[in-house]
Amino acid sequence: MISREPTLERLAIAEQLMLAPFGLDESVLARALATIGEHRVDDADLYFQTTRHEGWSLEEGIVKSGSFSIDQGVGVRAVAGEKTAFAYSDDLGVDSLLDAARTVRTIAAAGQSKRVKVGGPRKVAGSRMLYAPTDPIGTLDSAQKVALLEKVEKLARAKDPRIVQVMAGVAAEYDVVLVARADGTRAADVRPLVRLSVTVIAEQDGRREVGSGGGGGRFGLGYFQDAIVQRYVDEAVGAALTNLESRPAPAGEMTVVLGPGWPGVLLHEAVGHGLEGDFNRKGSSAFSGRIGQRVAAKGVTVLDDGTIADRRGSLNVDDEGHATERTVLIEDGILRCYLQDSLNARLMGVKPTGNGRRESYAHVPMPRMTNTYMLGGQADPKEIVASIKRGLYATNFGGGQVDITSGKFVFSASEAWWVENGKVQYPVKGATIIGNGPDALTRVSMIGNDMRLDSGVGVCGKEGQSVPVGVGQPTLRIDRLTVGGTA
Repeated sequence: MISREPTLERLAIAEQLMLAPFGLDESVLARALATIGEHRVDDADLYFQTTRHEGWSLEEGIVKSGSFSIDQGVGVRAVAGEKTAFAYSDDLGVDSLLDAARTVRTIAAAGQSKRVKVGGPRKVAGSRMLYAPTDPIGTLDSAQKVALLEKVEKLARAKDPRIVQVMAGVAAEYDVVLVARADGTRAADVRPLVRLSVTVIAEQDGRREVGSGGGGGRFGLGYFQDAIVQRYVDEAVGAALTNLESRPAPAGEMTVVLGPGWPGVLLHEAVGHGLEGDFNRKGSSAFSGRIGQRVAAKGVTVLDDGTIADRRGSLNVDDEGHATERTVLIEDGILRCYLQDSLNARLMGVKPTGNGRRESYAHVPMPRMTNTYMLGGQADPKEIVASIKRGLYATNFGGGQVDITSGKFVFSASEAWWVENGKVQYPVKGATIIGNGPDALTRVSMIGNDMRLDSGVGVCGKEGQSVPVGVGQPTLRIDRLTVGGTA
């Protein structure tokens, strides 16, 4: 059997789904782009997308809901200087595409910039395959999906008699995109995405607490084998039972140790967003103008890597047709670069980093993270916890907020312990971590050798757009963070 080169295979799938059925071909795409290019623009592209999504949820032992949706359309964009002209349509017909192109041309006509050369020889994006072009919705039938959720509930209730309620959900998405750029570049991606989630409520002596677990990535539903499902259940039940024993969290300035994996969400929010190109071009980030300067303690190396196989935040190409990269943002404490889409990269005089992302065809791209994480160090995690005289050991986080301009952040710890003289004393509830992202990086005093990525649950929001992402970090000790508590 002869297999097709991955990039050509993805282009063929995208053309078969979104071009051929609607009478679109290369000549129509070229015509639409030429229409946009009749006025002065720096860049232009067409972004075709079709998405199928299915979700099932179980509660109180029965499947409470099921959903299935299909969405498709095209976004048409022109960029002149700093201005973007954009139109989109959920109709993929020739007339609708050309109407959108003419609308964008009219909007872009007011821009003052150079004329971009439209057309030229067709160029295909570079070859890579970070995940199989699988339709995950069909990897299990309906009965198997229901059985998977029932298994989650059975395992959770069998784990401990204090579990009084179980909620489980499974979701699968098949997303196909096609990018046609004004310079002749053609790129496509076929993006599977699955997720299994479990939430439990434990009750003891009239007190109720919640715990959650789950994960996923860019593969089929067959990934959720018994051992994986058991791990998710163990995490959820363990968190709920731990919180049943929790006491009010102490407050004040103290040493905080963050566990590996999902606690990297603090790094994502407090530091990652501040390293996105648009904020830095506009001078609104606390990291603006600091390339080459020390912004973190020695040993702190932060990367954004969209090339990790099968990861939730990974992409073969970003939503502008550029290959994703392994980008070193901070190296041994020194700021090296920002995350860039094509618009901000051009205006800042640098190359795109493959971080142009958008929620859908109805949105414009902007610089966004993929999988953002800190590399591990040399310290034993047990030694890091043992080094705490009086402080907090936080292993899981809930929601948080960050102010990009000041770098200030607030995060709630959903699972944490109070530590005294190197000994874990008891779990605490209501702990809030308060600090400043750039300042917190300089206070990292110990870095564990246990770097771990999260299980595949991250969703990042920015300016009303949500995209799947990954986070990760090793165990970290940060000195003199403010903890807001309830004690």
